[in-house]
Amino acid sequence: MIFQETYLKDAFVVNLAPHIDSRGYFVRLFSKNEFKEIGFNKEFVQVNYASNTQKYTLRGFHFQLPPFCETKLIRCVRGKVQDYIVDVRKGSPTFLKSFTIELSGDNTQMLLVPEGFAHGYLTLEEDSSLIYFHSMSYTPGHEGGLRFDDPVLGIEMPAAPEIVSEKDMHWPYINETHFTGIKTRHHRKRYRHIIHFPHRKRRIYEPEKHYSEN
Repeated sequence: MIFQETYLKDAFVVNLAPHIDSRGYFVRLFSKNEFKEIGFNKEFVQVNYASNTQKYTLRGFHFQLPPFCETKLIRCVRGKVQDYIVDVRKGSPTFLKSFTIELSGDNTQMLLVPEGFAHGYLTLEEDSSLIYFHSMSYTPGHEGGLRFDDPVLGIEMPAAPEIVSEKDMHWPYINETHFTGIKTRHHRKRYRHIIHFPHRKRRIYEPEKHYSEN
């Protein structure tokens, strides 16, 4: 796995390293030891699967409120989606800034969404499915959300959503509620490698590859 930090601190694109042979390929989606190298020491306690039959279906943007904030690991296993995260951490220098990436069943990327981020996606193909790993169980009554069309966020999508739930259509606008963010727990990270890119720094860690027959 190669972990590439986005310009939103603590959010990572996880580039998988499949082992390919005549049978197809084998790829590891999670390794506790490898994720520890970027400071992730939590346990995933819930795994969800979302299936979307129609193109341009929108889900999001969702987050859980303290003390049930969660980290998510997102992988598209079929079809294609445009995935979005928004920093909603109180006091964060990138508060309400967003990051987007295309995830698909064909590419080998995942997205690690840290505590204090809202998450959502727009399907770009029919029959698009995703798998989510969660560090906290879903807790009714402690959920929050942002409107995908909130002008404060300025989210640009490749197409207008055609299917949106009633719940997602009625999250309040930020200016209506004077939303100032949510408080999360912070931890210090250690990185083995820092690669410098033009105009900004990103940290990338690539551990030694190990494969088993399966």
